[in-house]
Amino acid sequence: MTPPSHIVVVGGTACGPKAAARARRCDPAARITIIEQKRNLSTATCGLPYYVGGVIEKESTLVTRRNDYFKKVFDMKVLTGTRALSIDRKAGTVEVLDLARDRRATIRYDKLVLATGSRPAVPDWEGRNLAGIFTMTGIPDASAIRGYLAGLQSKEVIIVGAGLIGIEMAEAFVTRGLNVTILEALDRVLPTLLDVDIAAHVENHLLSRGVGLRCGQRVTGFRGDSQGRVSRVLMEGGQELATGLVLLSLGVRPEVSLAREAGLSIGPTGGIAVNDFLQTSDPAIYAGGDCVETVNLITGKKGLAPMGSTANKHGRVIGSNVTGGRDKCPGVLGTAIVKVFDLNVGRVGLNEAQAREAGFDVATCLVPGDEHATYYPGSREIMVKLVAEKAGGRLLGGQVIGPGDSAKRIDVLATALTFGATVNDLAGLDLCYAPPYNSAMDPLHNAANVIRNKLSGLARSLTPREVRKKLEEGDDFVLLDVRSPEEWRARRIEAAQVKLLPLPELRQRLGELSRDAEIVIICRRSVRSYQAQRILDGAGFKNVKFMDGSLTAWPYPAAGKPAD
Repeated sequence: MTPPSHIVVVGGTACGPKAAARARRCDPAARITIIEQKRNLSTATCGLPYYVGGVIEKESTLVTRRNDYFKKVFDMKVLTGTRALSIDRKAGTVEVLDLARDRRATIRYDKLVLATGSRPAVPDWEGRNLAGIFTMTGIPDASAIRGYLAGLQSKEVIIVGAGLIGIEMAEAFVTRGLNVTILEALDRVLPTLLDVDIAAHVENHLLSRGVGLRCGQRVTGFRGDSQGRVSRVLMEGGQELATGLVLLSLGVRPEVSLAREAGLSIGPTGGIAVNDFLQTSDPAIYAGGDCVETVNLITGKKGLAPMGSTANKHGRVIGSNVTGGRDKCPGVLGTAIVKVFDLNVGRVGLNEAQAREAGFDVATCLVPGDEHATYYPGSREIMVKLVAEKAGGRLLGGQVIGPGDSAKRIDVLATALTFGATVNDLAGLDLCYAPPYNSAMDPLHNAANVIRNKLSGLARSLTPREVRKKLEEGDDFVLLDVRSPEEWRARRIEAAQVKLLPLPELRQRLGELSRDAEIVIICRRSVRSYQAQRILDGAGFKNVKFMDGSLTAWPYPAAGKPAD
């Protein structure tokens, strides 16, 4: 009788436990061993900022499955507090170290799963090892931060890096009554996720909540006090900032040392190279999660996807395949969402900058809307940015921001992108509708139709950034505001180029506008300004555009020369 297969899983956070659980369901007879160097399996590391901020009160809440659960329910051998030291592929063994007892052992495997995750990216800065400088990789880090804050005299906290963790931790620290400053080397927050025009709204919201922002600011090191605790952050140009705590949020790197030393192929991105079945260059060894390369579904290129959602999907594929299945992992879209105080900020696919860099000729839109019918109480605003290929209208990506339900729209876009949808397809989707849940036309329908109008030539626009540049450079054009005088008094762009002409009066007052002038039209959300553009087109005006998203999308307080 053939002995049961022995499946050994290295890594116990997300991908590893998922792979092990799936393998057990597929093969009740297999021997399964999980090796994890920390003390707990299956920890919800994505919840760490909310634990630091006090939204989640108990550390134990972040352990989604107890070690005993895997032992008793799944009949697995669980080796926590154990580090995998090396792999002997020829012998089919893993050498491990029991960290508490300092004892080594050798474990044989038939199939090996590497779910080794990632490690924080930390430059070799002066003062890096001072007390009070933290990264965020697991429950011990979050608990250490909470403990350090309890004895901290200073109210100043500096976050280095404005990625997802940095933004989430800014809210956590503010919730605890601290003064937070974010330092970001690039020109905007969430720089690898959002375009400049969307990131600007995130920045405004952070500033409104008292978070200090210094984008384009590079850190060079740290200084400490007489007790070895960080007290100052050093920056390029000789500037220094006082602080009591520093969080390094500079992204992560795949943890591939075990794989590399075993001679497995490492891809050009630094992740373990795997095929569609998540097999490494050794067919007996599988890998998934943060440590592997994955395919971008839009570009077809390899990249990294250090997300808990991706790790769990990888785990299920691996669990099927180590027990004889042939499941495939299709790739990723870079789907992400982050809570920024009262804003819900999501993205999927390629942003505009990434699409252009990849060689696509794109059309974009900025379309404000409401999460559900405005006559039903409680509706909140969102704004959609779509990126589509001009030739054929294929969707390439989207970003959604606002206090309203962004997640719903991002998930719809993720589905559409996965199946290669065009803006025509998106405009025709039969989405659910009832006043408490949506408008008859979802904001995604409206955004898709805006791009359709642009591709057909009906609509022509400038972005808020382009309009701001024209104002700052003193261009000769008319910025035609077609809102009511009451709306204009409440909020307006103050510039010499601005002319107020309410839309209901436009047809009767066409004589006030020069047919030779360049005219850019604004309103609150671009609905009226697009209508005004079509009126002027029909009247023979030749150089008319509207501003994408109008004043809702305008992230600047004022621009150009103030009007008299």
